[in-house]
Amino acid sequence: MESDSIDCMASSDVIDDDDEIHHHQLSPLSKTHSNNGNSNSIVSSAAHPSTTSVHELLECPVCTNSMYPPIHQCHNGHTLCSTCKTRVHNRCPTCRQELGDIRCLALEKVAESLELPCKFMSLGCPEIFPYYSKLKHEALCNFRPYNCPYAGSECAVDGDIPFLVAHLRDDHKVDMHTGCTFNHRYVKSNPQEVENATWMLTVFHCFGQYFCLHFEAFQLGMAPVYMAFLRFMGDEIEARSYSYSLEVGGNGRKLIWEGTPRSIRDGHRKVRDSHDGLIIQSNMALFFSGGDRKELKLRVTGRIWKEEQNPEDGACIPNLCS
Repeated sequence: MESDSIDCMASSDVIDDDDEIHHHQLSPLSKTHSNNGNSNSIVSSAAHPSTTSVHELLECPVCTNSMYPPIHQCHNGHTLCSTCKTRVHNRCPTCRQELGDIRCLALEKVAESLELPCKFMSLGCPEIFPYYSKLKHEALCNFRPYNCPYAGSECAVDGDIPFLVAHLRDDHKVDMHTGCTFNHRYVKSNPQEVENATWMLTVFHCFGQYFCLHFEAFQLGMAPVYMAFLRFMGDEIEARSYSYSLEVGGNGRKLIWEGTPRSIRDGHRKVRDSHDGLIIQSNMALFFSGGDRKELKLRVTGRIWKEEQNPEDGACIPNLCS
């Protein structure tokens, strides 16, 4: 982040692969039942005395993750997953014999008979799946954790929304504001110098939800461009319930963008590279800045609203703030 002057002010008023499946950690066999939507009641696998031993058979001795086809074995019957086979240089990690290309078809068949809970059961997912279908569900599970939406680093933190809000505030020192309107100023002393990207992130809390406002400068072709866009801290379906507008201008001209915020399920770079937001070309940004066009001075204003359904005629009525 360059040491340019950046201010953000909240305003209370409206502003002017099926053959080979990668291995994964295996969850213990259990069933989850909703208890008033708040806690989980778990049926222990003690009712299935063979479950633990089957799980142990399906555990790779090298990485300790669950094994999926192709499951390999040595001449002495020791098994390991396909990923670890290359790591051990085709030598059995148990008896040190050469592995060859023997598949343990019997163990692959046993796995077909298993049904397992989603690994995100503790986060609220009640689903149970056949062994070979579990990974595909988990990749798209609505209860899976969200990745940290901070754009300034490759942050590996994930979690639910309350955890990520606290993480952004405490660890990334992101500005937090309450309200559905905003007034955002970006000042850059040398607008022609953009090293990869400069960015800023502000979190807004309104309608009981959290939104991430991104403002960035990055190189597009030979010239820098500036972009502002909003992401919703929740899933894609919820995001469609909201709309937002962004406006930037100066010298009697202005640009206006209206759209639906993208979910933070979509990575920051994916949203940016799709140009799904307010894009300000370098020449236009300098025109808006006025003066001698040697310093960038942009003010981006905007608002967030919720589209509410009219029960009488089915029309959408914008709820501007709460």
